[in-house]
Parts: sequence; C-alpha cells; structure tokens
Amino acid sequence: MNRLTRRTFLNGFAALGLALANTLHGVAAVATSIPLTPASPKPLVAVLNAYRPEMDAMVKEFGLLEGGFAEQRVKGFRYYIGQVEGKDVVVFETGMSLVNAAMALQLAFERLPISHVLFAGVAGGTDPALRVGDVVIPEKWAYHCEAAYFNPTPDGKGWTKAEYFKQRYPNFGMIFPDEMEAIRADKEKFERVPFFPVDAGLIEVAKRAVEKLGPVISAKTGREITVSIGGAGVTGTVFLDNRDYRKFVHDTWGARCADMETTAYAHVCYTNEIPFLAVRALSDLAGGQEPGQENVIDANEGVSSVHAVKVLRAILREM
Repeated sequence: MNRLTRRTFLNGFAALGLALANTLHGVAAVATSIPLTPASPKPLVAVLNAYRPEMDAMVKEFGLLEGGFAEQRVKGFRYYIGQVEGKDVVVFETGMSLVNAAMALQLAFERLPISHVLFAGVAGGTDPALRVGDVVIPEKWAYHCEAAYFNPTPDGKGWTKAEYFKQRYPNFGMIFPDEMEAIRADKEKFERVPFFPVDAGLIEVAKRAVEKLGPVISAKTGREITVSIGGAGVTGTVFLDNRDYRKFVHDTWGARCADMETTAYAHVCYTNEIPFLAVRALSDLAGGQEPGQENVIDANEGVSSVHAVKVLRAILREM
C-alpha cells in the first residue's frame, strides 16, 4: 500500500466518526475511537469471518463488546479495530460467497495497513477421515466451480467441447472444471493459478500453535476434536450437499473441505501479496451423511465456529 493510498484511507476513516451506541449484530455496544493517523499507522492483522455464527464466536472469544474495539464502516461493511493476544487486529464479517468475500477484503486492503490475513469459520468436510467438529488448515485453495458446461454428443457417448477448451481435470457429467486466471504486480499478464497458496510462514506458526494448544474438546459431543494442517480446500458458489460431488472434489483436488469464500480470500491476498491462512471447522459432511439424513449444518455451525476461532486465537498468540 503506498503512502497516498494509506493517507486517503486514514483520513476517510477519521471523517466517518463513531456512534457511541453502535449495534453489533443486534447487541448494543459502546465503541471507543482508536485514532489512526498517517504519522503513526499500525500494521493490522485482518481477522475475517463470513457470516453470523462465525462472527458471534469472534464477538464472544475476543470480547468485542467490552474490549474497546472501534467500529468503522465502509460501504456498509463493519470493521472492528482493537487488540487480541497483544496484536493489533481488524475483525470483520465479509458476507457469504465469492464476491462479498473479495469485496470486503479488498476494501480493507485499500484503506488499512494490513500485514496478514487470518480467517476462521465453518466448512463442509470432503475428506472421509474427518468428522463434524474437526478443524482443518489447508495449505492451498482452489475454485471447484470455475468450469465449462457442455452438451452431450448426439450419440450420448461424449461431450461437445468448445474449441478453446483444454481439459485439465476429470469432468463431473456436463461440468468440466477449469482454472482461474490471476494477476499481480510481478506478472505481465493474467496466468492460470491451479491453487492459491497459504503463506508458508503462517503454516509454520499454525503448527507451533497447534502443538501448544492442547486438547480441544467439543462442547456439544464432549469428544476431543482433531486439528490437522495440510492438504487442499476448495471453494465455490454452491452449498455442497451431494455425496457424489463430494467424492469428486476430494478425488480431483485432494480437497479436505469445501466452502463458499476461502479461495476468494486467498486470491485477493495473492494479488495484494499479503500472507494468508484459513482455519475451517467442519459443520457438516457436505453430503457424506448416511442416505436419507439431512445436512447437519444448522445444528453444528455455532459450536464448530467456536472450534475454529479458538484455534485462530492460538495462532494469533504465536505470531
């Protein structure tokens, strides 16, 4: 972020002012002003979530209501600036799905001196070895819905693919996955990015944090959940609740979990060259439940959000 961009943002934030009685998801809160001036900008760790249950877990875990966090608003998005584990942070809910996720994060990058990005929230489990409540920290992220949809051939034995299309992945019926193109300052043109990487340094921090964390016990089931690091995650604009497609994303990308935002965050961080890491706790099995059983996200999104946020806090502590 250059000096002019930072100054423009900081001055703009100062002009917004702060209401003394703000509402944080329906709970009255008193916000205190934390001055942000061009002369003394503080690097901030952006701490993200996507929707209400995840934000609720952060509000409780981080003490947003009583912890002296300052609320700033941009384009309707609410950004809460304060401290967690001695680190200067900005906590915010991006909204669900790709565009909301990318927009909220890019707005923050253009207005705040953000040094790192951490996310905590829930996902559907696509790795058969994982159970509801378990936490996974993938080391890379892909889009599973970047694709072409083709007609079958007249004989029904194949697919009529566009001339431009080069198949790189197995297809799922008419759905032929493709790769996203991205650009950043060190690139002359858009290039294909099969996976958007998680920062290697943050992965090492996460490993140390998990070693020191000790057992994480589910408040719902009483069992010790697993916290694992590595592998891939996938993101798309669909709520995945289909056992066949679940197997497809696991087989095709090695996906351990599927969600609707994380690859967008990783993409924006890739272009802005900001270190990124996401913590996802499984709220459901993305269609892997027993036949006839409904998806269990509604029953588990709250407690799984708590699991993810506790692990994220341990990572912040270790940074």
